[in-house]
Amino acid sequence: MAASPKNPVLRVIRQMGLVRPVDLESRGISRAQLYRLVRKGLVARQARGIYVASRHPYTTEHTLAQVAKRVPAGAFCLLTALRFHGLTTQSPAEVWIALTEKARKPQLDTPRLRVARFSGAALSEGIETHRLEGVEVRDYSAAKTVADCFKYRSRHRRGGQGPARLQPRHRGGATELARFAGICRVTRIMQPYLDAIA
Repeated sequence: MAASPKNPVLRVIRQMGLVRPVDLESRGISRAQLYRLVRKGLVARQARGIYVASRHPYTTEHTLAQVAKRVPAGAFCLLTALRFHGLTTQSPAEVWIALTEKARKPQLDTPRLRVARFSGAALSEGIETHRLEGVEVRDYSAAKTVADCFKYRSRHRRGGQGPARLQPRHRGGATELARFAGICRVTRIMQPYLDAIA
């Protein structure tokens, strides 16, 4: 295969951003074609089952794009969502992702995952969708994330980030915070925080 940008397989990979072999197979591109591009140095293996074209435009959220590609049913939550929304300056050592209570924990070689088990409205409400490097990424809104941090404060405080250290520039407003406090059943605990920003 030539290195020309007109190469149709390479063009598809560049358009898709991060790809898995199964993504390409659904477009009629075989694993053999993918592996030929890897051998030629035109495509690189990023992690188990994840490939990108050479000169891929990496972003600071590349790790999140990788995880979202490999765990599409998950949604980024707690410390990871706080960081994504600019509500903390801390960069967590692990990627926090929410899954259903019965979902199997993903086995990723990298990065390290912390799984939070959500259910009902706490699982389904407040999910936003973004695109990072061509990948659809799901996370919880800023207001939902703040409520989640109060609910799971004993778990993430071990990582050094308690609710009291949240950055004050939350964009959701007191009404949204109060709604998610009710969904997460932490209204009483959050009341002083809600009063402070009202």
